[in-house]
Amino acid sequence: MSSHVAMSLMMALFPFVLFTVALAGTLSQGYVTDELIDLIFGAWPKDVADPIVAELRAVLASAGSGVITLGGLLAIYFASNGVAAVRRAMTQAYHDKDSWPFWKTRLLCFALVIIGGAAILTIAAVEVVLPVYTRLVSEKTAVDVDNWLSVDRLRWTFTVAVPAGTVLLAHLILPTRRHSLLQILPGVILTLALWAAGGWGFSIYIAQFATYSATYAGLAGAMAALIFLYLCSAMLILGAEYNGALIDLQNSEIK
Repeated sequence: MSSHVAMSLMMALFPFVLFTVALAGTLSQGYVTDELIDLIFGAWPKDVADPIVAELRAVLASAGSGVITLGGLLAIYFASNGVAAVRRAMTQAYHDKDSWPFWKTRLLCFALVIIGGAAILTIAAVEVVLPVYTRLVSEKTAVDVDNWLSVDRLRWTFTVAVPAGTVLLAHLILPTRRHSLLQILPGVILTLALWAAGGWGFSIYIAQFATYSATYAGLAGAMAALIFLYLCSAMLILGAEYNGALIDLQNSEIK
């Protein structure tokens, strides 16, 4: 399941990010492009994110309006496949029976993709507008807002909050059965802790030991990203399996 989720996310990631960044750049005349890319890939190891970001910028530089029209429809479809793969893995990890019909599952995935894209665009806009607002407040009042609400601090907050919110929503919404917040918190905390440690360890591995360029040549960046997504998927599923085991234990004690 980790391999299935990683491959599905890999196929969904680039078209979805390309469409979202292109749309944001068009609406803002290029003002939020850098902020949006930093927001999406800010939590990734630098050696994994840099090749993807470089290719993304190259495509954006030569892309036309097709990225936002036909490309947008394809991006939403492929991204929904990624969400569907995560949903299937989470349902199995929680030991739930997947009784939803196909149309209901696909509508949920489409809705989550659209909401996620809108949320990313909103956060990127806040990163641009809020510093301007705080600077105006500091100039007009005696309160120096810039000291505690700087751009770097705001970006770091969003970089941490987006993965945490994504994991929490994945546990709350994607499984077929709804579980309480107390039931899902152990797995959420476990996944986030493993993601933090795994991202740090994988960045060291890529920088010091990995020789993907010698093995995969021009595909080195894609392979590094795929392996990183595989590790993240395994950690996400492990957190859900942990919650599923705890729920099964509680149910057995009740019986």
